[in-house]
Amino acid sequence: MVGGVQMAGNVDQWGANLSGRGVGSDNQNISVKEVSKMSIREEDRMSVRIDTSQIKEVETGKRQKVEVRGLNVYYGEKQVLYDLNVSFPERSITAIIGPSGCGKSTFIRTLNRLHELTEGARVEGTVLLDGHDIYAPEVNPVLVRRKIGMVFQKPNPFPNMTIYDNVVAGLKLQNIRDTEFLDEVVERTLRVVGLWDEVCDDLKGKRGTDLSGGQQQRLCIARAIAVEPEVILMDEPTASLDPQSTLIIEDLMRDLRKRYTVIAVTHNMQQAARVSDFTMFLYNGKQIEHGRTRDVFERPKEELTEHYITGRFG
Repeated sequence: MVGGVQMAGNVDQWGANLSGRGVGSDNQNISVKEVSKMSIREEDRMSVRIDTSQIKEVETGKRQKVEVRGLNVYYGEKQVLYDLNVSFPERSITAIIGPSGCGKSTFIRTLNRLHELTEGARVEGTVLLDGHDIYAPEVNPVLVRRKIGMVFQKPNPFPNMTIYDNVVAGLKLQNIRDTEFLDEVVERTLRVVGLWDEVCDDLKGKRGTDLSGGQQQRLCIARAIAVEPEVILMDEPTASLDPQSTLIIEDLMRDLRKRYTVIAVTHNMQQAARVSDFTMFLYNGKQIEHGRTRDVFERPKEELTEHYITGRFG
């Protein structure tokens, strides 16, 4: 998915439709009753301690950037998400956690309408961006995806494009050809992701796919922010990276928080503690808990949340 330039105007200018394909998720089948029946010995063996000393509480925006109200998601007749209600403040990071197949990836794809590229997908409920319903009939989903960018689990630079062309691909799709402007965007975004010094001597000679995995993911983040989105969705952005590259991406996420609203899926509980301000726990397509990360990890309101974050299942 390639972003474009920042949307101009308000929601009344949005319109049109987009078709294609996407990816869905299956639900986890472990029951709450099965989790509760675990023996003390098994609990002791499986439980892990999350280092909450890594949690750094910073001031986030007071205004809610994205609001989800009564969200239900279906693929054909199969319902995969149930009555989700959650808000994401501006200039914050929210970690979405939960076992494989619980609907995390499907959920964040509904936030920029990527999920509807899957045949048979449909949504009930409301998703608001700055108070505007992104599912209103007149809204153009392509424009939504410029406002709300996506970084995928596996780095996906365009294989036949140079580093330079990868960064500006979304801008060129909008017929922006001003060389001086594009040069400025490339340098600025590559500096933001900490890649400029590593690649500046070969921007137009080396392909994006010639970079290491960690560099490729930072290139994809540069491509996402080049079009000036307001929200960045990340679907397990470090899952395929080595530990050193993972730490670089986590540092970058903290920097991005200063300007963007970041919503990130992760299976890594330590990562959620390290980088996020808020944590949302999904299980079998249902929202179990949402709150400040420290509260969720140290004082979870729901027993199921405690079982998951301590490693008793999932």
